[in-house]
Amino acid sequence: MTGKAWVLGANIDTDALAPGKYMHLSLADIAAHCLEDLRPDFAPGVRPGDVLVGGENFGIGSSREQAAAALRELGIKAVIAPSFAGIFYRNAFNLGLPALICADALTIAEGDAVDVDFAAGQIRNLTRSQTLATPPLPPLLVSLIEAGGLLAHLKSQSQPDGATSD
Repeated sequence: MTGKAWVLGANIDTDALAPGKYMHLSLADIAAHCLEDLRPDFAPGVRPGDVLVGGENFGIGSSREQAAAALRELGIKAVIAPSFAGIFYRNAFNLGLPALICADALTIAEGDAVDVDFAAGQIRNLTRSQTLATPPLPPLLVSLIEAGGLLAHLKSQSQPDGATSD
């Protein structure tokens, strides 16, 4: 997957990603307000396939799963950061959003074209002809992402031959 990089700093909290004052709204409406206080251009500017690059402790704060869900709703295909808050990290994979740990994440600049191969553990910055390492994701996490999240994965596993029921 290839997308444009959106770069943030360290300690981005879940309230910035999914502001509490909008929690009574639909996911699409919550996503429309994602990062509005830090980056008013973010939600309206994101295109499917874009990636979000953060600093240390990305996703700190509450256990609000809407933070990862809002990013996925907007079309973010991966979040790349040197470290993640544990609950955000788990929520991201449970919702089918790759969260990739990369010590050199902030060498990616705003607007760079980034190609991510999470199974192989490679992040390629096409703009700067640079390849960054990320630990390859285990097959189970890859299958969660490919299925669209934990619930979709479990549902596909419970049906014979992957057939789904309504």
